[in-house]
Amino acid sequence: MTQEILKTGTTTVAIKCKDGIVLAADKRATAGNIIASSNILKTYPITDKIGMTVAGSVSDVQLITKYIKAQLKLKKLQTRRDISVKEAVNLLSGIVYSNIRSLSTMPGITHFLIGGKDKEGFHIYDLYPDGSIGEEEKFISSGSGSPMVYGVLETNYKKEIKIKDAKELVIKAIKAAMKRDSASGDGIDILTITDSEIKTEAISI
Repeated sequence: MTQEILKTGTTTVAIKCKDGIVLAADKRATAGNIIASSNILKTYPITDKIGMTVAGSVSDVQLITKYIKAQLKLKKLQTRRDISVKEAVNLLSGIVYSNIRSLSTMPGITHFLIGGKDKEGFHIYDLYPDGSIGEEEKFISSGSGSPMVYGVLETNYKKEIKIKDAKELVIKAIKAAMKRDSASGDGIDILTITDSEIKTEAISI
């Protein structure tokens, strides 16, 4: 029973661009071998300059997403300044660490990719299910479709890539994952972060 509950899959991607960040994910949610939903949102803005993708147990990622958004809003009110991307990642890391170590018959497995802009520039981070953090300089992918995504990104990513081309690249990469990974599909949500705005859009496949 536990193995079926933990048998989740998805495809999420984060790309660092010359002029911003692109985060993207498919829209399918699975429960074992069943497609539970074809319209799950997996990309979220958590401040007006920081966003993230989610993967893992649906109830856990939804609750943690609500909690981190509230905590970051509260922290900004308390400090009266914009929160850095690293601060947001560290706060989320603590939540994930506590969640995975809570005693439960249904352990909450979560995986987040975080991207954003602060006074030091653009950043992307990989936040692993155990709460550990890794900052990446080019791109990251997570989920069961990530092996196919990495093949596309390694071949086509360029250091000076801009958001327009990065959006086309993530669509190409996630489409490749959808062809081989049954847990990924049903469209793509894209979140972009620039100096001036954070924007979401849905792509039908």
